[in-house]
Amino acid sequence: MVERVSTRTTPPPASTPSQQKTFFGHPRVLGNLFGVEMWERFSFYGMQGILLIYLYYSAAKGGLGIDTAVASGIVGAYGGAVYLSTILGAWISDRVIGPERTLFYSAIVVMFGHLSLSLVPGLPGVGLGLVLIALGSGGVKANATALVGSLYDEHDERRDGGFSIFYMGINIGALVGPLLTGLLQSDVGFHAGFALAAVGMFFGLVQYSIGRKNLPEETHHVPHPLAEGGGARFILTSVAALVVVVGLLVTGVVSIASLATVVAWVSGIAALIYFVVILSSKEITHVERRRVYAFIPMFIASAVFWSLYQQQFTVVTIYSDQRLNRSIFGWEMPVSWVQSINPIFIIVLAGVFAAMWTKLGDRQPSTPAKFALGTISIGLSFWAFIPMAGGGAHSAPLLGLVGVLLLFTISELLLSPVGLSLSTKLAPEKFHTQMVALFFLSIALGTAMSGLLSGYYDPKNEVPYFLWLGVAAIAVGVVLGLFTKPIRALMSGVR
Repeated sequence: MVERVSTRTTPPPASTPSQQKTFFGHPRVLGNLFGVEMWERFSFYGMQGILLIYLYYSAAKGGLGIDTAVASGIVGAYGGAVYLSTILGAWISDRVIGPERTLFYSAIVVMFGHLSLSLVPGLPGVGLGLVLIALGSGGVKANATALVGSLYDEHDERRDGGFSIFYMGINIGALVGPLLTGLLQSDVGFHAGFALAAVGMFFGLVQYSIGRKNLPEETHHVPHPLAEGGGARFILTSVAALVVVVGLLVTGVVSIASLATVVAWVSGIAALIYFVVILSSKEITHVERRRVYAFIPMFIASAVFWSLYQQQFTVVTIYSDQRLNRSIFGWEMPVSWVQSINPIFIIVLAGVFAAMWTKLGDRQPSTPAKFALGTISIGLSFWAFIPMAGGGAHSAPLLGLVGVLLLFTISELLLSPVGLSLSTKLAPEKFHTQMVALFFLSIALGTAMSGLLSGYYDPKNEVPYFLWLGVAAIAVGVVLGLFTKPIRALMSGVR
């Protein structure tokens, strides 16, 4: 799982590098951040591995018996809300309590979310749990990598190595989480699996609490504090927003079935407002405005990409449950274990791609070309389901799905790692954060759309679904590829 990176950095700590080489040659506190992120991802992906089947499994199987299409929409809405919350988490860090405290309190919120799923029965537990996890995960995602960046001077040669170690923690958590929660869910029950996710986050908090004081002093301060009275306005606004949301849900204006639609609309409208505000500003130059225009087609491609890629947690889960032959020498593999396949490929292939781009240097594809290739590749991965179609329940070969998820991973490595970097490179000087927010909004929009689209998946008639979504993604990628040259011209020297 490739995580998105906050671009905020703070000055390095006063101590010298030689004094800090206590964690594989890096500052000791890197091990602390490695651990908290590993446990947070363990809990996040562990829970997500069993969430969908919990929603649509019958009560006899320990689930809630929700319609599969509605359940997929809930998962898509939740995933989109995580990325919307990332923007909120970054703002709270910048303006209210600073990055270190935002990370700590966000992790606590995540833990209580998992506890709610484990202890509160039925839909109330799902609603409370997913809201808390979405809000908390947004704060963690927005600040964890910023804290890693604060450990190094921008010229410190250890910087890339430090991030590599940190991302290894992410993928270890994403790999192990679904394995253990899925095994516990299969042997004991869903609430035991959710409880394990909460325990994992608790371990992360305890370990982080021990070393958080060793983070650079600057991370404990608010970079751009609100003006006097701003804190009170923030609290009042937050309470008012919460009351409105609860009121819409209680009165039925917003139904459970329409959550993914609401999140998609909110993400799309927010993105449109961001683009209008930036492009209409008199504070940006002609070159900066051209670069923002260049970002528009890649925003669209990114949203299309994520609307297919994020179906790992919806359609691929349903497919694994109903179509996949999970029998291994007479033992049936838990459904959630499929979610650990992607992290394995990421761990193996991320370094390969990084080395490939480094070796190619100036000969490597441009960013628009990488976006086009990634979008086409995710479309091809959907077509890869078609040869396995037409069989009965539990007839699809496990190796076939492994091959499909390998294509998913290749697609991700073509587009995801360069997406945030692109938004920072194309950002006008006065709107740096807003451009990063736009990239997150493309993920939020795509993730919510993945929930909406998955409602049309029918295991008994799956060829049209995989065929036409593949066609749509490939078409978007081909069009983007054809317009690579004019887009690069608009980028005005940015590669």
